[in-house]
Amino acid sequence: MKQAVSLLQKGECVALPTETVYGLAADASDINAVNKIFEAKGRPKNHPLIVHIPDISHLEKWAKAIPNTAYDLANLFWPGPLSLLLKKAEHVPYEITGGLDTIVLRVPAHPLFLDVLRKLNTGLAAPSANRYKHLSPTITKQVMQGLDGRIAAVLEGGACEHGLESTILDLVSEKPRILRAGPVTQQQLEAAMGQIIDIPKNHIEVVPGNVEAHYQPNTPLRMMSSEQLLTEIDRLKHTDCHFVVWSDAVIEQSKKTHVPSSQCSYLESDATSFGRKLYVTLYHVDQTRPTQIIVEKPPQSDAWAAVNDRLSRAAQ
Repeated sequence: MKQAVSLLQKGECVALPTETVYGLAADASDINAVNKIFEAKGRPKNHPLIVHIPDISHLEKWAKAIPNTAYDLANLFWPGPLSLLLKKAEHVPYEITGGLDTIVLRVPAHPLFLDVLRKLNTGLAAPSANRYKHLSPTITKQVMQGLDGRIAAVLEGGACEHGLESTILDLVSEKPRILRAGPVTQQQLEAAMGQIIDIPKNHIEVVPGNVEAHYQPNTPLRMMSSEQLLTEIDRLKHTDCHFVVWSDAVIEQSKKTHVPSSQCSYLESDATSFGRKLYVTLYHVDQTRPTQIIVEKPPQSDAWAAVNDRLSRAAQ
């Protein structure tokens, strides 16, 4: 912990655990440090960064014209996986915001990240600790594989609780909108705000994660419906593909047709557990170097919105 804080104070990048995925952190008030994030990740500089803050009192240090709704939501969901898009304060450098007049802020829930933030008493810019467009890391081994030699250190914090990036909620537009689905669902936000929250299938706002191809393993990934897999899995098992399946019917069919265990990964049939294990499962599958990863298409309900968003981008 002392080393992590010291390195960050010196303007270095350190990968820190969050409850969502591991983040590549740097002092958000130090432009040179922030630029090291873009260099390490190979991330375009017009792609904004989320700034993580120690508590609600830091909102006014980074944002202006903050609506009361932001405080209400912060009190309900922070620390936690909800990021708020707000108007940036005048002094906030455009390097953090991708040249935009808005900023994305959140208070993370992981105790180690929070401890670092409180010791530094400032904001940390921290996108996912991976190479740009690659799988987000949920264990330190993933971080090291992608960024070893590019960053100063990784702070070990175990496997991430949610395994998917935070929900991004736009509070700048006339009506609140979810710009990136995440662990905090549309239904939860509507219940908290007492109003309809839009979650557009497509939007032009530049926010973290809003690129068509993203969250990708090295192996080409495609999705197939449960119905397709029930009829095709016996034929496809003779190829060098790997199956990631979740439904009882497809799991039973894979066993009935003797798909080798080394060629099939099983995920839970609830969205929370599926999301928690998705990236790390794809990471481990990638290491076996199949010619293709075939993922059973998840349900299309609100609870699965974040999973479907990540898989749709991974399959591009």
